[in-house]
Amino acid sequence: MASDKPILLIMAAGMGSRYGGLKQMDPVGPDGELILDYSLYDARQAGFERAVIIIKRDMEQDFREILGDRVSRHMQIDYAFQDLTNLPAGFALPSGRTKPWGTGHAVLSAASLVDAPFCAINADDYYGAEAFRLCYDHLAGLTKDTDFAMVGYLLKNTLSETGYVARGVCTLDEQNQLMDIVERTHIISTVDGPMMSDDMHTYTRLPPDTVVSMNMWGFPAVMMEHLKEAFPPFLRKAMVDNPQKAEFFLPTVVDQLLGSEKARVTVHITRDKWYGVTYHQDKGAIEAALLRLAQEGKYPRPLWS
Repeated sequence: MASDKPILLIMAAGMGSRYGGLKQMDPVGPDGELILDYSLYDARQAGFERAVIIIKRDMEQDFREILGDRVSRHMQIDYAFQDLTNLPAGFALPSGRTKPWGTGHAVLSAASLVDAPFCAINADDYYGAEAFRLCYDHLAGLTKDTDFAMVGYLLKNTLSETGYVARGVCTLDEQNQLMDIVERTHIISTVDGPMMSDDMHTYTRLPPDTVVSMNMWGFPAVMMEHLKEAFPPFLRKAMVDNPQKAEFFLPTVVDQLLGSEKARVTVHITRDKWYGVTYHQDKGAIEAALLRLAQEGKYPRPLWS
């Protein structure tokens, strides 16, 4: 394995339709910080020295202006661009397609900038400091190209009080190796605990300590080659089945690698609470949480002081 230091890869090209705006750029910290600031800060404290942020090209100026020198003084920041037309030879963008190709394509957009093990996260999720420590330590100790990682959360620590959420519900073996992820697209918080529904009519109770994926992955550098190999078969099927909306999801590729025994995924479980802004009403909860964490001394004020 290469001895290069792990890289943080941040997927920030999505627009967040349910939220109602570009949530990645919305201040939530007590001194105007973005959620992204906290991910970068926690990652730097864990040992990451370089981050690659995946954005749409027309977002570059905003990101550079808003993140600015306050972050780049502490760690190297590079930008990669997710472009709908960035397709393998022999494929063309379907007429009328405006939807991004998904998280797998987003990560693939940064392939030319990533030559070391990397941690992939969403820009609009607050993961907590422990998650970055767990992922960095795993990546720093890699010995095999088949050694993958995922940071898992307890379902009760990831729910929104203002609407339903989608979560990847995980099945683990006794050694915390990932056996399966099933995407559950409608999970709600109730007084009786988390409930899920596949048809939005019949609900089934889920244990509060169910381990779920919040899209925080640790990969060896070879994952980029796996994505390059998996993208053309996906596109061939997508062009027939659903050319306007089909998405190339990162967990789907991981599942394929698990099935072909090209990967083993160790799940590191954090007890930290996850925060996100799926809905605009969620913003108040994360603002209050980040202020409380600063008051408890978990974060300095301002963050990059």
